[in-house]
Amino acid sequence: MLLNAQYGAFLRLSNVMLVLAVMLVTALSFVLPAQAAQPIRLLAFGDSLTAGYNLPPDAAFPVQLEKALRAKGLNVTVINAGVSGDTTAAALSRLDWALADKPTHALVELGANDMLRGLSPEQARGNLDAILARLKQAGIPVLLTGMQAAPNLGADYGRRFNAIYPDLAAKHGLPLYPFFLDGVAADAKLNLGDGMHPNREGVAVIVQRILPQILRFLGA
Repeated sequence: MLLNAQYGAFLRLSNVMLVLAVMLVTALSFVLPAQAAQPIRLLAFGDSLTAGYNLPPDAAFPVQLEKALRAKGLNVTVINAGVSGDTTAAALSRLDWALADKPTHALVELGANDMLRGLSPEQARGNLDAILARLKQAGIPVLLTGMQAAPNLGADYGRRFNAIYPDLAAKHGLPLYPFFLDGVAADAKLNLGDGMHPNREGVAVIVQRILPQILRFLGA
């Protein structure tokens, strides 16, 4: 009789444990997918290289990047906050407006127009510094992308301009993609007739090259 009682108690305990296990698995089945599906809103904050200058809408960098990220299984919306012709100063003046789109992350691509106009690298540095500080204040993680000065601006200008990006990335503790146009700059097959703006194929190369770092940045 004692053995039967012990066996019965064991069965009751086993049943209770089984019910608890089923309840836990059921709860997790609702919680985990909901957490995994949290949407990401990536602000592509930049100039014509982000905006998709002279490209069909579906060829622009934000659109191609979003497509690539979704193909990797990420629930990401890439917000096109690029304005053709923007300098770092113009971008700083519209940053609060861009933040109205409620981004969760930001990619900052700026400085090319400052460089093309021969504006002071120190001025560009100060504007970018303010942009990054504002994004940090808003609690938005940032991936900073770099630009490189054209050789015809001289070695001194190039040294001062090119140093902006690694210096600011270090100051703000940000990941840096060193050169946004890596693999595309100066390649006629990947640029529009002006030789400065990527065509559809050029944007595809940019996306392909930067994608691994963006995936790490987003924690994928």
